[in-house]
Amino acid sequence: MHLLFRELTPRGMAPRSAVRPRTAPPADPDLVEHPGPVLPGWAALLAGTVALAGCSAVLWRAGLMPGWAARAAGLPSYPYDGLGPAHLAVLAFCGFLALLALGGLGRGRVGHAWVLTLFGQYRGSVRRTGLVWMSPLLRHRRVDVRLRHWRSEPMPAVDANGVALRVVVLVVWKIKDTVRAALAVADHESYLRDQVEAAMARVLSQLPTDAFHDDAPTLRNAEAVGDALTRMLSAEAEPIGIEVFSAQPTRIEYAPEVAAAMRRRRVEALDAKHRDSVLTSVVDAVDDTVNRLTARGLVDLDDYERKGLVRDLTVAFYTGRVG
Repeated sequence: MHLLFRELTPRGMAPRSAVRPRTAPPADPDLVEHPGPVLPGWAALLAGTVALAGCSAVLWRAGLMPGWAARAAGLPSYPYDGLGPAHLAVLAFCGFLALLALGGLGRGRVGHAWVLTLFGQYRGSVRRTGLVWMSPLLRHRRVDVRLRHWRSEPMPAVDANGVALRVVVLVVWKIKDTVRAALAVADHESYLRDQVEAAMARVLSQLPTDAFHDDAPTLRNAEAVGDALTRMLSAEAEPIGIEVFSAQPTRIEYAPEVAAAMRRRRVEALDAKHRDSVLTSVVDAVDDTVNRLTARGLVDLDDYERKGLVRDLTVAFYTGRVG
């Protein structure tokens, strides 16, 4: 906040309000991303195929394989003589192995990761791509870790003078720590949107939208406002594993109920500034003309005549400039 005041407050002037610096919410030290248990998908696929082949061999040896299937495989046919305990044990083991191997297959996509939990306890994150195997006993939660952007709808705000505004903000961000984004907050996207609105309200309340009669800093300096907003939002989003690259106001305009009055005030300020500029140039021109006339001895004027000449020249020059 101190850096925010130094950037958004005119030099040599105290800030409009003394806001105490606040700290961001603390991050959970137990939630730190680490690699989760994962195996190459081809190994699980091979194990599942071998397990299914074992089940088929047991059924064939017990006489449960159809004759046409045995002849197609070039194997002799056996009469069905019942399933003994050994057959059942092997079938159970091979079936469980096949279910475990094939049930845990997944496809890792570029720009996505899985957060793995077991009975509510974090077990690791998987960022690998391609065919992978993860234990089907673990709960898989997919997280988008690509670079993303969010453009807000026009949000209400007020400037330092209490004038109602409508602001649109563009935020560029990505998930840096998957476990914090998935488990440290109920919904990280909703959290980020709410923090954008809160940070925007704090930043915009430090300066007026326009300075009509002086050259003081205003909210029209989009770069300074964006830098302050980015810094504040980054501090708020870091505890939930989100990295904010940019938060820039794309549009700052007056609310509809005050827009007409602010436009009239802006036109009046521009008109007053123009008149002041014209009058200054006219006064300089009159002063230069009178001094040159008297310095060269072209006229010899007393105080009354000098005032009359100044008045006539001022009227003539001003009329010409305005015209």
